[in-house]
Amino acid sequence: MNTQETETPMRHTAFAQADRPRRNGPAGAAVVLGVIGLSTSIVFVGGLIGVVGLALGIAGLVTAGRTGVGRGRAVAGVVTSALAIVVSVLAAVLLLWYADRTQDCYQPDSLRQYRQCVQQHLTGN
Repeated sequence: MNTQETETPMRHTAFAQADRPRRNGPAGAAVVLGVIGLSTSIVFVGGLIGVVGLALGIAGLVTAGRTGVGRGRAVAGVVTSALAIVVSVLAAVLLLWYADRTQDCYQPDSLRQYRQCVQQHLTGN
């Protein structure tokens, strides 16, 4: 029996695995969800997407610590997801503040009256 025939497939498999690039799936997904969450955070959906992106970013950081791959993407995913959450919360607070300040103006007879009412309530005149 030829010993080269039995060693060749193992050596070939080892090279194929070494040539294949290693990836950090949770880190890549966290970046994508963080960017989508940040771009949709004004309509409050981004906050929910940001929570998922934050969880995947943390998982990506754990994976990067173990494998050494994808740390930058994981950090970017955590940062963009956290920003998406913060912007969504700020947008909600701003909307609630605006609604509270202008609640007397919600049943105007015309758009012009609504604008005048809002301007009076926001400027204090």
